[in-house]
Amino acid sequence: MPPVPVADDLELALQLADAADAISLARFGALDLAVEAKPDLTPVTDADRAVEQALRDALAIVRPNDAIVGEEFGATATASGRRWVIDPIDATKNFVRGVPVWATLIALMDGDDVLVGVATAPAIAHRWWAGRGLGSWTTRPGVAVRRNNVSGVSTIADASLSYSELDDWRAATPRFQRLAASVWRTRAYGDFWSHVLVAEGAVDVSAEPEISLWDVAALVVIVEEAGGRVTAIDGSPSPAGSSIVCTNGVLHDDVLARLAVG
Repeated sequence: MPPVPVADDLELALQLADAADAISLARFGALDLAVEAKPDLTPVTDADRAVEQALRDALAIVRPNDAIVGEEFGATATASGRRWVIDPIDATKNFVRGVPVWATLIALMDGDDVLVGVATAPAIAHRWWAGRGLGSWTTRPGVAVRRNNVSGVSTIADASLSYSELDDWRAATPRFQRLAASVWRTRAYGDFWSHVLVAEGAVDVSAEPEISLWDVAALVVIVEEAGGRVTAIDGSPSPAGSSIVCTNGVLHDDVLARLAVG
């Protein structure tokens, strides 16, 4: 069977994002929203499960030979090496509390390479997407679709840093403080939001010390196709690592040096 063109996979991912938006937005703010605590004490809602199940059902029909990796229902096997990676609701804590900054993340990987990524945030009517070799794009109400480009900030003292909550950095507090003290501005936009802002050029550096594959797979290609660079904190490839650093590329080595042990 000939390989599927990346453009076709990206179009499918955008269709899946439309389906996810319809489910998640209908449950956002619902008085009967069911919320449970998972073993790691993070919340999961009926919306998380409904979104992931709907995307799995759709992919089973249109891409039956591809594997699926999802936050809520685990992984299926594949013979092709291709796998769809789904975070049905990234920033579930925001979703549960009525904060509109949350997203469904959809990625397609072939081996360790991310081919396609979509981050769709229907409560704020924003979406970001990218395909390998096809550029990185965004849309929002009242603005034409536009291409993402990382910033041109070239010195760490002029950089804006976004990060996950401080509790996540407890094991690396001195290193994080070293980086935070060196930049122009710090804000904890958190979750997917930190990283797509790097792709847009609104933020120059984003970092999380603890992540899972579904948290970042889609974001890797969105940032890289915008001209940025993505690795784990130790400089190893992402999303294979358990952490992530996104930059405009120019600042990356400096950022990694400040986050290095020692």
